[in-house]
Amino acid sequence: MSFPPTLKQLRYLVALHKTNHFGRAAESSHVTQSTLSAGLQELENLLGAQLVERTKRSVMFTALGEEVVDRALKILNDVDDLTDMAASAKDPLKGIVRLGIIPTIAPYLLPKVMPALQKELPDLELHLREDKSADLCDLMRSGELDLVLYALPFACGDAAEMPLFYDGFVAAFPEDTAPGKEITTAQLDNSNLLLLEEGHCLRDHALDACQLVGNQARRELSGTSLPTILQMVAAGHGTTLLPQMAVDAGLTDNVGVDIVEFKDINPTRTIGLIWRKTNPRAETFKALGEVIKNAWVH
Repeated sequence: MSFPPTLKQLRYLVALHKTNHFGRAAESSHVTQSTLSAGLQELENLLGAQLVERTKRSVMFTALGEEVVDRALKILNDVDDLTDMAASAKDPLKGIVRLGIIPTIAPYLLPKVMPALQKELPDLELHLREDKSADLCDLMRSGELDLVLYALPFACGDAAEMPLFYDGFVAAFPEDTAPGKEITTAQLDNSNLLLLEEGHCLRDHALDACQLVGNQARRELSGTSLPTILQMVAAGHGTTLLPQMAVDAGLTDNVGVDIVEFKDINPTRTIGLIWRKTNPRAETFKALGEVIKNAWVH
């Protein structure tokens, strides 16, 4: 009689795949390296196939090992969702919520909404993680995050979406160089446009909202953060597109730039939440979203 793999063995396998290192995988699993190695060997014996190629310097997963990891992630997510469902049934507004948030939203939104969340949902414990959109998506799909506060749209598999509010875009010029108090997109086209590097969804959302996608007249430079981009603009290296929430939060104060609105269009991005459709805590996430929306709008 053969026995099925245990959840512990599957977690060891996923941890090794994530870290690509036996020592770090054991540390993240809170076991010794020998315990983890033995668990993985037992898993391979149960399945009758090699999942991991072991050398002194590297760890490499076999083709079957990669497939087993994918299946293991789904199984472990289902198990975690089952546990969450039971806890949520007792009190949906209580417990830990692991929220991911992108860096072009976090520093400008959180100071305004956190007091409201603490007041309206005092028994909900938020664990926050700031990272790029694609990385947060991967963490949510793997079950390491419950939901993500994003600028929509952003493709992240089979995810549920909850739009919350709109955030506008404005243009930033070096001080005293703006062509007027308001500009058209055509006036922006011939400028040197500085944008965040690839991997930040603000880059694509800003270009799309301002109808600049595919425009060959501009020259794009990239930066790692909005404050860095803004300093480059202030130094006369070009112009940029900024989310209104960043301007309202004081990002451009005393920097040496002019903020100009558009008169021919009203460019915006949609701020919202996403979570796995299989996650049973949808009502909890919707309540969280409502508090965030009300706190921001009011």
